[in-house]
Amino acid sequence: MDLLHEKKRHLENYLKELGSVAVAFSSGVDSTFLLKTAHEVLGDRAVAVTARSCSFPARELEEAKAFCVSEGIEQIIVDSEELDIDGFSQNPPNRCYLCKRELFTKIRDIAAERGILYIAEGSNMDDNGDYRPGLIAVSELDVKSPLREAELTKEEIRALSKEMGLQTWDKPSFACLSSRFVYGETITKEKLYMVERAEQKLLDMGFRQVRVRIHGNIARIEIERSEFDKLICPEISESVTSYFKELGFLYVTMDLNGYKMGSMNKTIDAESVKV
Repeated sequence: MDLLHEKKRHLENYLKELGSVAVAFSSGVDSTFLLKTAHEVLGDRAVAVTARSCSFPARELEEAKAFCVSEGIEQIIVDSEELDIDGFSQNPPNRCYLCKRELFTKIRDIAAERGILYIAEGSNMDDNGDYRPGLIAVSELDVKSPLREAELTKEEIRALSKEMGLQTWDKPSFACLSSRFVYGETITKEKLYMVERAEQKLLDMGFRQVRVRIHGNIARIEIERSEFDKLICPEISESVTSYFKELGFLYVTMDLNGYKMGSMNKTIDAESVKV
């Protein structure tokens, strides 16, 4: 724990040096921890900026609002509709780059209007090992990554969040709904809604870590292996299948590999990931 607290102190000192920050806040584990720490260090000089779009579930937006109200943190909600970005709906491998560049540009304008010096986002050390084109936009726009600066991993962030009493300490990992589409498959509002409602159905049934990947008219469910038995129980599987088909899916499948973060990245190759 000594090393962990040393990293926390490094994070606090780094935020103090920044002076003021607009934190890109999604209500996830990382951005909640970052926002809470920034507010403790900087007070009103730390504000939250949350993007509202059809790829961000209403559930997550409401959680973001509730957290800011409970903590007395100023929150700015900005409309950032990814489907309006040229080329985004075609779902190219650099989709996240297009989205993050648009979002951080809007946050930069908000920060400038309010005299806030820096933008901060919540990527951690574990994000360095996956395909993350959004981090290119972070670098290009000089967005700060305090959690990576402090060399904090997801596991360490969860441990510190628990120590701080944050309810998100054991919250399942989440990514925007556009990440549920295989690269090259057109993203539409209708399909995003199908994915959102399908995942909400599984969450309402008590499944914790869920993804509903969309492949045309096929829903591929990813859950933790420990919950396989629950999903294949006839009563549960029939309820899930029936509901998914009402949403518009023709086939409903379960991935026998279980939940895998960034599983859609397996469909791209080195030549296709250039920004």
